[in-house]
Amino acid sequence: MAEIELGLDTFGDVTVDGDGRPVPQAQVIRDVVEEAVRADELGLDFIGIGEHHRADFAVSAPEVVLAAIAARTERIRLGTAVTVLSSDDPIRVFQRFSTLDALSHGRAEVILGRGSFTESFPLFGHDLADYEVLFEEKLDLFTALLAEEPVTWSGTTRAPLDGARAYPETEAGLRAWVGVGGSPESVVRAARHGLPLMLAIIGGDPLRFAPFADLYRRALAELGQDPQPIGIHSPGHVAATDELAREQLWPHYRAMHDRIGRQRGWPPMTREQFDLAAGPTGALAVGSPETVAAKVVRAVTALGASRYDMKYSAGTLPHDLMLRSIELYATEVAPRVREELATTAAA
Repeated sequence: MAEIELGLDTFGDVTVDGDGRPVPQAQVIRDVVEEAVRADELGLDFIGIGEHHRADFAVSAPEVVLAAIAARTERIRLGTAVTVLSSDDPIRVFQRFSTLDALSHGRAEVILGRGSFTESFPLFGHDLADYEVLFEEKLDLFTALLAEEPVTWSGTTRAPLDGARAYPETEAGLRAWVGVGGSPESVVRAARHGLPLMLAIIGGDPLRFAPFADLYRRALAELGQDPQPIGIHSPGHVAATDELAREQLWPHYRAMHDRIGRQRGWPPMTREQFDLAAGPTGALAVGSPETVAAKVVRAVTALGASRYDMKYSAGTLPHDLMLRSIELYATEVAPRVREELATTAAA
């Protein structure tokens, strides 16, 4: 954990300008590129861009955005948060990311998941009744493609393959994770395929995910797989003080929660619920650099994680506030986290 990777995630949430008006999706995409460039300049390890097919998120083709970022950055690793593999073709996903890997000189990663939104299923002609089998079969095929050898495969969700290969080849392999929300079945599936695990912790105490991390490690060992890293994806926002961070984030986080809640049957979020989530044991890493660093250290220590990605975008949170949050995360949170973990490791 002393060698923790600290990254960022965004879904390309449609933001508002200084007058509270929605920013056009095209500008949001350009802003995401600028945010990633700033993260690279400040030395952060990773930028992950989510895939959505909705009006409130601007990015539906993250690989294209990542390619633009690759052309303007030097060291930051480039990936997704997540790629909805269930409604995509595994060969095309591999080809897009191996191409990104070439453009970025080996910096590409892919985080594969089923996604918490389902708009892509009808959009691309898939039946939600096949939700489980689509992901299981396509992950099986994608894992086979990672070896970059001829693949013979058959299943129920696409035509069989006989000695097929996917191009372009990478120079040193493609790093692929499985993103999960915390179900035991999903954790064991990731272990069965021998892929790193990314835990999406978006609610509750992060420490309640420790049993899933333990299950994953036990499953890897029992299945004869090599040890793999565990990562954490969790929302956050950094400002000069705890009070300022909460006041900046609250109206935009509430707008996002309530918009999605109207579709899913959730009640409106109260300020008390938000403050609890932003508190010492909540999932939201919101506050001053000292507060956010302490929450990151607490979470990665409990789970034995080696990657922490803060989802810095939240609903309509404006671009300038996100840029400032990124700067504080990179220049003040990251050093504190690394120092604390190094001290703990030495002890």
